[in-house]
Amino acid sequence: MKKHSLISAPIVALTVSALLVAGVAYAQQSSVQTLRGADIDEPVAVDQVHRQDDSGRFTRNYRQQPPLIPHSTEQYQIDLNANQCLTCHDWSRAGDRGAPTLSMTHYMGRDGEQLDSVAGTRWFCTQCHVPQADAPALVDNVFEPSN
Repeated sequence: MKKHSLISAPIVALTVSALLVAGVAYAQQSSVQTLRGADIDEPVAVDQVHRQDDSGRFTRNYRQQPPLIPHSTEQYQIDLNANQCLTCHDWSRAGDRGAPTLSMTHYMGRDGEQLDSVAGTRWFCTQCHVPQADAPALVDNVFEPSN
C-alpha cells in the first residue's frame, strides 16, 4: 500500500510562490518592453488614418483587376442573408440608381449556365473589390502598372 505524503503539497505550493515572486522581481529590474512601447498612462502618437478617397474613380493597374469601390462601404451588410451592394449594382436596379452594373460573369454558375441572380461564388463582393484610398504603400515595391 502506498502512503501519500501531506508535506509535499505545501512544499510545492511554497516553491511555486517563491518562483513567481522571483519572476516579478526580475521583470521589474530588467528592461521589459510593452507592446505599446510606453506606460499605460502615457499618450501614444497614432499614425495618420487614411480615409476613403471618393474624389473620382482610380484607374486599374493591370488587366482583369477588380474595380475599386469609389464610395464608403463601412455600414454595408454583406453576409449569408444579405448583400447591400446589390441594392444598387444588381442588373435589375443599376439603371435606375445610376450605378455600374455587375459584370455578366457574376451571374454565371459553376458550370457556365446563366443565372437570374448573383452566383453564390460571387456573393461576397469584398473578397475581390476594396474601397479605394489614397494611402502610401505599406511595404516598398517596384510594381509598375501595365499599359
